[in-house]
Amino acid sequence: MSEAPLRILQILRAPVGGLFRHVNDLTRELAARGHQIGIVADSLVKDGLTEERLNGLKPFATLGIHSLPMPRTIGPGDLTAPFAIRGIADKLDIDVLHGHGAKGGLNARWARIGARKRVALYTPHGGVLNYKVGSPVGLMFRLFEKGIVDFTDGFIFESRFAQQAFFRMIAEPTQPTPVIYNGLKPDEFEPITPGPDAKDFVFIGEFRAVKGIPQLFDALVDVRAPDGRPATLVMAGDGPLMDDAKAQIARLGLSERVTLLGAKPARPTLALGRCAVVPSLAESLPYVILEAASAARPVIATNVGGISEIFGPTAASLLPADDVPALRQALQGYMNDPAAADAEMRIRLTHVRDHFSVQLMTDQIEALYRQVLRTRRG
Repeated sequence: MSEAPLRILQILRAPVGGLFRHVNDLTRELAARGHQIGIVADSLVKDGLTEERLNGLKPFATLGIHSLPMPRTIGPGDLTAPFAIRGIADKLDIDVLHGHGAKGGLNARWARIGARKRVALYTPHGGVLNYKVGSPVGLMFRLFEKGIVDFTDGFIFESRFAQQAFFRMIAEPTQPTPVIYNGLKPDEFEPITPGPDAKDFVFIGEFRAVKGIPQLFDALVDVRAPDGRPATLVMAGDGPLMDDAKAQIARLGLSERVTLLGAKPARPTLALGRCAVVPSLAESLPYVILEAASAARPVIATNVGGISEIFGPTAASLLPADDVPALRQALQGYMNDPAAADAEMRIRLTHVRDHFSVQLMTDQIEALYRQVLRTRRG
């Protein structure tokens, strides 16, 4: 006899980045399996894109989309949100509270206190680990995190890197702490073939210091094809360092070689370059590498965060972060021998296909929901 469907609240602050991508994919897959899902998100973030993203989940969130004040750092909403979520959960007879990110995780677990038949799980997505060690806000959130470990029925980490960082900075809980990788949908494994006008390299990401963009420009300057043609780069993204990036492009004489597109979806952009470049100084488990790898595109990346877990058997090719000569050598290596990069890509594609599917991700999360519910309910 099959088990009864679950009633689940997915709790997050803002529907942005990889966190929302994960919640979106998980919600759709759980709903397809017959579970009933509700979404709780921050009402303080009000813009057209946020509304569009949440509205896109309405057909799958049969328990509704609920908006509550959840300030990014500290505010009055921190005192009211847990009680409001507790009320929503009581009214909807929720089985599972699943908090995502620092604020989603705090609220889910505070709302679980005192509920005998309900469980709370937490996926940090970086969460409190993203705050600088020693900063007042980071210290405060880590203290909060340590204080509510015992109110958490299970932790889900998107990488071994994130899991070990949590153990080191917060605690090593006695509750279940599995690593469950983010997943890709079947259609994302359809290969992408760049057109004849594609640039040599493609970068997709925010224009922030942590993304290693200045290092990428410095490395690109002297990279050339075997016939002497200067290497080219197309970039999709936006952010606070866009003006700095434009100034560096002009200063280095790269204006004819670097194309800036602004913010664009990842998959169509991957068709505009032959090799993806992710020169980050810090990461967790970046979707852009998963998307490039699953689309059968070569990737040059740094060895930060959980990237080595995506690269799997090809991790030896990862570069040290903030190392312009190493990055230049890797870019030149691709220009000299793209066939070798394609061969490595095939090995990586098999690894990603085996370990990073939406179906596998949801199988494991669904099983964990039921495991902790059995433990909680005796």
